[in-house]
Amino acid sequence: MKVPFKEKYAFGLGALGKDAVICFVGTFLAYYYTDVLYLTPAFVGALFFVARVWDAINDPMMGMIIDNTRTRHGKFRIWLVIGTLLNAVIFVLMFSTFGLSGNALYVYAAVMYILFGMTYTVMDVPYWSWLPNLTSDPEEREKVSVIPRIFASLAGLLIGTFGLQIVDRLGSGSQLQGFQKIAGFIAVLFIVLIAVTVLNVPEASTLEQKAMPKITLKKTIEVIKKNDQLMAFIGLLLTFNLSMQIMNGFMIYYFKYVTGAERLFSMFFFTIFAEMLGLMLFPKISQKISREKTFALACTLPVVGLVLLLTAGFVAPTNVVVAMASGVILKFGSGLSLGVTTVSIADCIDYGEMKLGTRNESIICSAQTFLMKSAQAVAGLLTGVGLSLVGYVPNVSQSASAIMGIRVLTCVVPIVFVVLSFMVYRKYYRLKGDALLQLSRRVAEKHEKGSGTAFGNGNEGTAYVEFEF
Repeated sequence: MKVPFKEKYAFGLGALGKDAVICFVGTFLAYYYTDVLYLTPAFVGALFFVARVWDAINDPMMGMIIDNTRTRHGKFRIWLVIGTLLNAVIFVLMFSTFGLSGNALYVYAAVMYILFGMTYTVMDVPYWSWLPNLTSDPEEREKVSVIPRIFASLAGLLIGTFGLQIVDRLGSGSQLQGFQKIAGFIAVLFIVLIAVTVLNVPEASTLEQKAMPKITLKKTIEVIKKNDQLMAFIGLLLTFNLSMQIMNGFMIYYFKYVTGAERLFSMFFFTIFAEMLGLMLFPKISQKISREKTFALACTLPVVGLVLLLTAGFVAPTNVVVAMASGVILKFGSGLSLGVTTVSIADCIDYGEMKLGTRNESIICSAQTFLMKSAQAVAGLLTGVGLSLVGYVPNVSQSASAIMGIRVLTCVVPIVFVVLSFMVYRKYYRLKGDALLQLSRRVAEKHEKGSGTAFGNGNEGTAYVEFEF
C-alpha cells in the first residue's frame, strides 16, 4: 500500500518538532545543569539514571494505555496531542529557575526532569506506534520509515550546530536567560509541527475494538518478554544508542577543554547532514547489499570516525577539516543504523503478532522510547560520574588526567558499545534475509485471510507458535 506524499511528509514534520526538544535536552541539559546552574556533576548523573529506572515502569504502562484506547479518532492521535502539550510546558519549565538556589534548585531540577521524561513518553510512544500502521508493504515501509528519521536528524543538525550560538545571542551575556528563551521558541515550534501531523495524517477509528479484552499489565510484560526478537532488538539498539549518546554527552567538553577550540563543537555537529544522507540512501543501499550488510557498514563507519577524531585530538586538535571528516564518516554510519532500526521495530511488531497472536504496536514501541531515554540516562550518569572521577572542574583549564579521561570517555567507550551492538545483531537478531521474507509473507497471508487486522489487535489468546525460522 503506497502512502500519499502529503501524509509521508506531514508525519515526518512531527519528528522535526519533537526531536528538536529531545536533541536539545540530550545535547545541552547536562552542560546547562553543570556549567550554568552549577549543580554537581555527580548529582546530574544520578538524576538521569534514577529517572530512567522510573521509565522502566511508566513507558510500558503508556504503551498498554494506548493499545487499550478506543475512540472514533483512533488510539494514537489523541495521546500525541495530549503528550505534546504537556511535554512542551514541562520543557519550558525545565529551563526556568524562578530564582531558586541551593537545595530548592536541586529539588526543582529533579522534579522537572522526571516530569519531562514522563510527558515525553506520553507523546513519543503514540508517534512511533503510528508509523508501522501507515503501510504493511515491506519496501514501502522502508521508504516511509526514513522520512521522520531524516527530519529528526535535521532537528539534531540545527540544534547541535546553532544551539549554543542562539543561546548566547538571546541571552546577551547570560546563558541562563538564553536557555530560557530558546526553550520557549522550541516549545512553540514543537506544538505547531505536531499539529501538522495530527491534522494531515488519517487514522482509523478504534471504536470497533471495544469488544476485545483489555490488555493488562501482565499481558504487557508477556508481550515484551516472549518476543525473543524484540529482546534481541532491545540489545542491539540500546548498545548503539549508548555509543552515540555517550559521545554526544561528552563532545562539548571534548572540544572546549581537550582541543581548546569550542567553535569546532558546532562544526562537528553540522556534519549531521551526513546522517540525513545515510537515511536517504538507506533504502537503496539495503536493497543493493542486504539489510544485514548495511548494519555491518553502519557499525564500521562510527568506529572509523571515532578513531580519526581521537587521533586528530593528539596531532591536529584544532584542524577543522579533520574534525568534520570524522563527523561525516561517523554520522553517515549512524544514519544507516537509524534506517535499519526504524524498520526493524516494525518487523518485531509483525513477529510478535505471528508468535503471540496479538498486534501490540504501542507496547513494543514503548520499548524503543524507553531504550532511547535509557541510553540518554546511562550517558548522563557516565557524563556526571565520569567527569567527577577524572577530576573535571567547570570553566577552568583541566589537568592532564582530566583531559585524558575526557578523550577516553568521548571516543574509546563509544567504540566499545558499537562493537557490542554489531555482535548482538549478528548472533541474536534473526529477522533478516530469508527469515524476514518468510515473516512478511506469513503476515500478509494472515491479514488477507482475515484472521487479524493489519492495523489493529488480533484475536486475544490466539498464538501462532508454529511460526519458526
